Amino acid sequence: MIKIARMHSRTRGKAGSTKPYLTEAPDWVSMSAKEVEELVVSLYKQGESQAKIGLMLRDQHGVPSIQLVTGKKINDILKENEVASKYPEDLISLIRRAMQLRNHLTENKKDLSGKAGLQRIESKIYRIAAYYRKTGVLPKDWKYRPENASVLLR
Repeated sequence: MIKIARMHSRTRGKAGSTKPYLTEAPDWVSMSAKEVEELVVSLYKQGESQAKIGLMLRDQHGVPSIQLVTGKKINDILKENEVASKYPEDLISLIRRAMQLRNHLTENKKDLSGKAGLQRIESKIYRIAAYYRKTGVLPKDWKYRPENASVLLR
């Protein structure tokens, strides 16, 4: 995932502790890799995001890292089971935010800070889309068009 905090804010990114370096799952994890994969797929089918799935498995099921238990990331598990979204989750969430703000601005035309916020969100969309086109996640000819964005979210 791209870190894009610095361009649009004066912060220096996230600071804090890092996860300990582990190569295998702890002994106290009671779920097998197959159970974790089935749970990931069922939670995704219920409409949970990938980030929320990781939090739910950590907090409710005692799985500290899905990658350590299964050897795969959540997105890889979803792709194997053919339920993964066509577009990356972070791109979709930015598009959803931009659409909500566009709807707000149709009713509140004088909201200047909202207009500036929309420009920031859409510049993030353009930058992250360029990254995904370069890495092959999105097709080379894919473009973000605000008027067609609602089709992407279905």
